[in-house]
This record gives sequence, structure tokens and C-alpha cells, in this order.
Amino acid sequence: MKPFFLVTLFILAIIAPPIEATPIRLKDLVEFDGVRSNDLVGYGLVVGLNGTGDGLRNSPFTEEIMTNILERLGVNITGEQFRPNNVAAVLVTARLPPFARAGSPIDITVSAIGDASSLLGGTLVMTPLNAADGNIYAVAQGTIIAGGVVAEGDAANITQGVPTAGSIPGGATVEREIDFEFSSLTRLRLALRTPDFTTAGRIETAINAQFGRPVALMLDAGTVEIDIEEMQMASPAHAMGRIENITVEPERRARVVVDQSSGTIVLGQDVRISRVAVSQGNLTLRIEEMPIVVQPNPFADGETVVVPRTNAGIAEEPGIGLAEVRGGTSLSEVIAGLNALGVSPRDMIDILKAIKASGALHAEFIVR
Repeated sequence: MKPFFLVTLFILAIIAPPIEATPIRLKDLVEFDGVRSNDLVGYGLVVGLNGTGDGLRNSPFTEEIMTNILERLGVNITGEQFRPNNVAAVLVTARLPPFARAGSPIDITVSAIGDASSLLGGTLVMTPLNAADGNIYAVAQGTIIAGGVVAEGDAANITQGVPTAGSIPGGATVEREIDFEFSSLTRLRLALRTPDFTTAGRIETAINAQFGRPVALMLDAGTVEIDIEEMQMASPAHAMGRIENITVEPERRARVVVDQSSGTIVLGQDVRISRVAVSQGNLTLRIEEMPIVVQPNPFADGETVVVPRTNAGIAEEPGIGLAEVRGGTSLSEVIAGLNALGVSPRDMIDILKAIKASGALHAEFIVR
């Protein structure tokens, strides 16, 4: 049995025992309407690179922003031949968390947009960060932590990780707050991350049971509305703190997820297979080119000729024959039936596709 197959069987085995659904906190199942982060983006300059910056001839925008920054600092370089190789133009991205106040630090990500080979050791110069409305909500500056390494010599180079991107923990400071009157809300909607009627109904029941009266109403598979006034809490914030830790057992759809690049197969707990017979075999076509070079004798008239030579062959593996996969009423029975086929992960993926096409696999089939 191949080692790679053993790894896949281990992945299947660790989820094989039938496990009861685990209660999940409400805050991990839903998004609270209006309580969300906002994306920020900015265009800035990184300085202090060790000769790994942009080539200004290939990245004229880097020279432009460098000139603008120096002029704002009172340095006039008009007409000067200023072409350093220790600067790089970058895009700075961040997420402004909900209820962020002026002066709060947020993390940022810095990514090169020119032909810089590394941002390691560079310093981001003060960069304003804008939201989708065009307003500036934060300002970023600091030393970049790059996660990649580059080593090169005269005839070879090696790169590990991504040295052209990095981060600055707490590298931006919030300068402007988002206007959101949370305290004036009278109703609050909960948006399920995975819409499901059963889960939404359980959330409604759990919240109403917590307060002993109907304060929550399921609107659809993805939305539960809460009447904050009916909760009789001091404020919407107190109501949020009361309900976000309520636990609910979510309902999950039966799914089979396969990753064709790595050969990984993951089966959900509710996957079922009806009784089916499977036959599988491999056909291998091999073509090999081995040309021969024929040269004339020494001091003889003639020319060198390349004579082609090709070896071709077809090999067919015996396969597993016609094997029966018994219908499984639990995940462990399904896995036992599939493992009885004794095939590789790649072949298992093809078999699962065929079983799904036959209508015997009762689950959503996702291929990545």
C-alpha cells in the first residue's frame, strides 16, 4: 500500500467514529447586521532596502511618488538624476474592525507592485489608507516583517517564501471613526454564515428560551431578526453580550470534498452511499524517444545524421474487478466499504465521481 494512500486513509479514519453534533456559540455561526469590518487600501513607498528595490526605469510610478514625498518634506529634486535602488512602490491593505476608535492600532499588509525582489528590512513611509467612500480612515508607517528569503550568486539563485510581501503588526493608526449609531437600534438581524432553515429555527428557539418570551423570529434560511426592545435590556450592546454566547447545534449538509492536486478526500458525517458495484482498472500508454546520432568515419566525406528511434507500448493493470460497496447507514460503514476497494487516492476520487453520477452517493460533491 502506498504511503500517500495511508495518509488519505488516516484523514478518513479520524472522522470515522460517529460523533454527536457539537453545540457552537452563536457568535461563531452568524454575522450581526451592521457589525462588520471595512477594507482599507493605500499606495505608499518602502525605503531602506538593501539594493532589492524597484528599477526606476521599469517602474516610473516609484520615481513619481518618491519625488512627491521629498517635495512635501521640502526637498527639491527637480531636474536631478535621482535613481536609487533601495526604494519600492507598494500597496498597503488593512481591515478596519467594527467599533474601532481613533488612536486604535490595526495590522496592515504590504505588497510590492513594481519589480522589487524583496521588501526584507524595509520601512514603510507614512501612507494614508482609504475606504471605498474615498475618505482616509487610518495612516500606516513602520518596519516591514517579510516572510521570505532570497539568496543568489553569479549563476544561480533560490527563493523561499514570498519576500515581496510582508506585514506590520499594529502598523496603522485609526484616524477617523465610522459613523454607526449602534445604541439607537431597535431591531437586530443575525445573518447565518451557512444558510439553513433547520439551523435558523434552532437559533430562534434557543434565543426565545433564553429570555422566556418570543424576542427572535426566523425570516428565512439565512436571517433571524431580534426585537431588542422586547428583550428589555439596558442597551443593544447588553443584548448582544447576552445572546452571542448562546450555543446551538448547527445542521450540516452531507458533503464530499476532494482536492485533486494533493489527493485529499474528506467525507462529512452525514454522507451515505447506497449499495453499488464498482469495477476499476488503469490503462497506461508509454511513448519513449531515443534518437541515435550516426557520424561518418574520420576523414571521410559525409555528414552527421540523427536517426529517430521510438519505443511505444500499452500496459493495462488488472484493476479490482467487480467489487460490491455495501450501503452504509453511518460514516464508519461508508469508509469501510470504500477502503475495501483497496485503490489509490487518485482512483478513489474517480470512483467517488462515478458513484455520484450513478446516483448512489447521497451528498454534495465538491472538487477543488
